Amino acid sequence: MYGYAGGTRLLGSAAAELCYVACGRFDARIEGYLGPWDVAAGGLILMQAGGRLSDFSGGDTWPSAKQVVASNGVIHDTILHLL
Repeated sequence: MYGYAGGTRLLGSAAAELCYVACGRFDARIEGYLGPWDVAAGGLILMQAGGRLSDFSGGDTWPSAKQVVASNGVIHDTILHLL
């Protein structure tokens, strides 16, 4: 992914990072190990803002998945393809 990204940043809070995706500060968030408590609130905000949230296979099992892809929605399928 580093060859495609303009940069990477971790804030230390998955909920805050998902909110950054929701408001357009970040284009995407990719995480390989999260609990449902890490993504529940931020994921809801992201989806209400029109973003997409899925597991690494593009499925809707993100509430119980450890691997999560969050995006602005426009680049979601491209990210999944690159993963």
